Amino acid sequence: MERKTEQEVPVRLFSSSGKKEKLSVDMGQVVGACDILFVCLDTLRYDAAMWEEAEGGTPALSQYGTWEECQAPGNFTYPSHHAMFAGFLPCRYNAKSIAERELLFFPKSIGLGNKVPKGAFGFSGSTIMEGLEKEGYETWCVGGVSFFDKRSDIGRVFPGYFQKSYWHPSFACPVKDSTKNQVDFILRKLEEPGLDKHIFLYLNVDAIHYPNYFYLDGASHDSLESHRAALRYVDGELGRLFKEWKKRRGDTFVICCSDHGTCYGEDGCQFHGINHPAVNRIPYKHFFLM
Repeated sequence: MERKTEQEVPVRLFSSSGKKEKLSVDMGQVVGACDILFVCLDTLRYDAAMWEEAEGGTPALSQYGTWEECQAPGNFTYPSHHAMFAGFLPCRYNAKSIAERELLFFPKSIGLGNKVPKGAFGFSGSTIMEGLEKEGYETWCVGGVSFFDKRSDIGRVFPGYFQKSYWHPSFACPVKDSTKNQVDFILRKLEEPGLDKHIFLYLNVDAIHYPNYFYLDGASHDSLESHRAALRYVDGELGRLFKEWKKRRGDTFVICCSDHGTCYGEDGCQFHGINHPAVNRIPYKHFFLM
């Protein structure tokens, strides 16, 4: 597959007027030709992502275009991931109709006359991972938050969607080096022999989730400032992951987004699992590793 440039694969699908533009990517050309990395920056707020982008705090992510302001599929991890794993990724925040949603993946067994939208990969099965497995992909999950820890019945649901799933206590939210530990683990896995299939990797990055105060020197409680500091830390680790993943044969397509935001006292609201603009507005982008 010919490598695409950032100019040939624009991040945005809609103009500022809301008019639909050309498709940003044809997943029919991606699936079967590229590795696919799905990086979820769990709990990342859109405003925090944009502030760090503007101030140069996220050089690894910023080299792949600006963030799209999108609607969260759910207001906490569990509903959001059920939607995303079924192909319903975050859509443009000001979208007025489902017709304004760019679908990268489409479950062929439901709705819309079962007609696969232009540019989408129509998959069979209950999840995008199941559909990709039928196309010869090896599917991996590297978990973070407790919904991926496999230590409870509910914590085994999402990992069970993948052929290979991994979680370790060093990947957990309270661990300051959680993202480094996840990336180190993935890079060790890439050194194993016999990785001749295309890989679909889902990585749940939980460093931005609470607690995150320890990413800000002198802080004793979580805040929007420590949330942003956590994102800066995560960006450095993703830079390492992207650099090493590019050494694999062929192209790699990356989906990077949050699953929901969170509140730090706005309008008296705390955390997430509620509907508030700080929870519902999230950053999204997709791109090819260059």
